[in-house]
Amino acid sequence: MNQQIENYYHEHSDRVYRYIFLLVRNKENAEDLTQETFYKAFKGLSSFNEEASPATWLLKIARNVTYDHFRRKRVVRFFSWGDEHDQEAASIAPEASAERKEQVMELHKAINRLKKDYRDVIILRRIQELSIRDTAYILGWTEAKVKTKSGRAMDALKQELAGKEGVIHESF
Repeated sequence: MNQQIENYYHEHSDRVYRYIFLLVRNKENAEDLTQETFYKAFKGLSSFNEEASPATWLLKIARNVTYDHFRRKRVVRFFSWGDEHDQEAASIAPEASAERKEQVMELHKAINRLKKDYRDVIILRRIQELSIRDTAYILGWTEAKVKTKSGRAMDALKQELAGKEGVIHESF
């Protein structure tokens, strides 16, 4: 494997995996798609012009690989939370853990009800905590469009969460 791709893999594979897992919600698929992402990055390394950071470039590839997967499988599943990734549960009291898990599930159900553009911008900006510039690069949008869509997405998410007692929305 090319040394540069190997370095990128060691530095960014966890983040790429977490991003893909947020989209596919299946450990095996996320692992496969992460590997496919780095394979495509290896094949396209010569065309990487460092317009964006390596992490942003890899997340853009990961997004494209994941949506190609959805198109191939004709599956569009977002945020059907399972127990396997609830890492907080072990470190907090059972009652608090159950309440927190329920709040997170409600938040993700609300995100799932949003239109695709809004889901994408919320995942990248609020969950992955990417900059406006990096989000624009990944989505192929202008920075102005990211700002506009981000605001509208947050408004739509707040409307979805309205009336849901106990759901934490100030964290977004």
